Amino acid sequence: MSALLVCKKTLLRGKGVSCRFYTLRQLRLAGYKNLTFLAFAIGILCNFLCFSPNVLAMGDVSKFTFAQLRYNGGNWNPRPNAGKRLMWELVKRTSVEARIESVAVSPGDTEIFEYPFIYLSGDQEFPPFSDAEISNLKLYLEFGGMLLIDDCMGKAGFGFDTSARREIKRLFPGRPLERLPADHTVFKSFYLLSQAYGRIAEKPYLEGITIENRTVIVFSQNDLGGAWSRDLMGNWEYEVIPGGDTQRSMAFRLGVNIVMYALTGNYKQDQVHLPFILKRQM
Repeated sequence: MSALLVCKKTLLRGKGVSCRFYTLRQLRLAGYKNLTFLAFAIGILCNFLCFSPNVLAMGDVSKFTFAQLRYNGGNWNPRPNAGKRLMWELVKRTSVEARIESVAVSPGDTEIFEYPFIYLSGDQEFPPFSDAEISNLKLYLEFGGMLLIDDCMGKAGFGFDTSARREIKRLFPGRPLERLPADHTVFKSFYLLSQAYGRIAEKPYLEGITIENRTVIVFSQNDLGGAWSRDLMGNWEYEVIPGGDTQRSMAFRLGVNIVMYALTGNYKQDQVHLPFILKRQM
């Protein structure tokens, strides 16, 4: 069983075992083309298993964490309360144990390998990542991580959208973003949804990059974070248009689905789960 799968099952069961993504079995099955790459990956695993004092610790280290990508230039955190509110809803609605507070990570840090899910957001154009940051982020995605990109401006071909698509091309130059079909697992990993939602209704669909039947990048242009954001007084920070409260509710459902997809992959693709998913629509 892979380390990533153990992490998923541990989180869903609510027990305190923390682990990273990779086992030697995964490394062997991956069929890497050069030993330098393999040695680097093994080094990450060994460093964690041998030197981390919290490998089997209880507490926050074993909980799902909303990790947000911090980058230079632009505005990397336009919705600072979004992750906190989504985690609150995730804990309330599911059996996943999660930290309420978010963390910020940089694309070049090995720390990103501690999280199965990373959120990249913005509402402005930003400078290109360095080659080292691109290499590290690509390694993270190929090893089991997932990146949710949330365009808070929602304007195609402008600002954040232009920069984000540029970086996606650098990560996977031979794999263009594609529209995720309506029957994609992300739309039924916990709730049964028919389209994408957010603070605005720019696009009724999500885009993504899929590698070997696993979607590693999900791109939303509907400002999910704006729909999730609530201030310290409990007030919603942004109006949701045109659908109001119903649209906001659906945006939370989509957020929960995306997290569950990051944790379980295509597990819910099996039709045996459909009756249980349909019950949540009531």
